[in-house]
Amino acid sequence: MITTERLYLIPSTLPLLDAIVEDRHDELSSLLGGADIAPGWSHFPEAMVWMRDFISEYPEQAEWWNYLIILRDEVRLVGACGFKGPPVLQPEVEIGYEIAPGWQNRGLATEAARALCDWAFQSPDIESVTAHTLAEENPSVKLLRRLGFDFEGELVDLEDGLIWAWRKGK
Repeated sequence: MITTERLYLIPSTLPLLDAIVEDRHDELSSLLGGADIAPGWSHFPEAMVWMRDFISEYPEQAEWWNYLIILRDEVRLVGACGFKGPPVLQPEVEIGYEIAPGWQNRGLATEAARALCDWAFQSPDIESVTAHTLAEENPSVKLLRRLGFDFEGELVDLEDGLIWAWRKGK
C-alpha cells in the first residue's frame, strides 16, 4: 500500500479484481475494509478484465499494475491508478490515473500520480516515468506539467489516434 496525506493506494489483488470485474460491489467494499464505492470510479472496466487475467498468470508483477484510490477521510473508493507494467526493455514505467467525476478537481489525481512517481523512483531499475494524454490541453496535461513532466512529442495510438507523450526523470 502507498499512503499519501489524503489517500491510500491499495494494490489490486486477484480477489479485488474478481470483485470489480464481476460487479460484486458488496464484496469489493468488504475487501476494502468497508469502503464506500463512488459512482463512476472506474472509466476503463475493460482494463480491469485484462489486469485480472494478467495478474492471475503473473502475480509477482502485481505491484507494477493497478492500485485502487481510497479517499482516507471518507473511506471511499474514488478511482484507480497505476503503471502499465514493470520496466522491461528500458528503465522506465508508464503511469495512468482516473478519478470519479464527483471527486475531480480536488487534486486527488495529482496526489496519486505524485505518489506513483515517488514509489517508482525508489526502484534502482527506474530512471524515468512516462505518461500519455490526448493531444489537447486538458486536466491531465496540467497535472503532468505540475509534477514536472516534460512534453516529448506526438505519437499515433491505434485506439486513441494522436496522443502526446510526457516524461519525468529521477
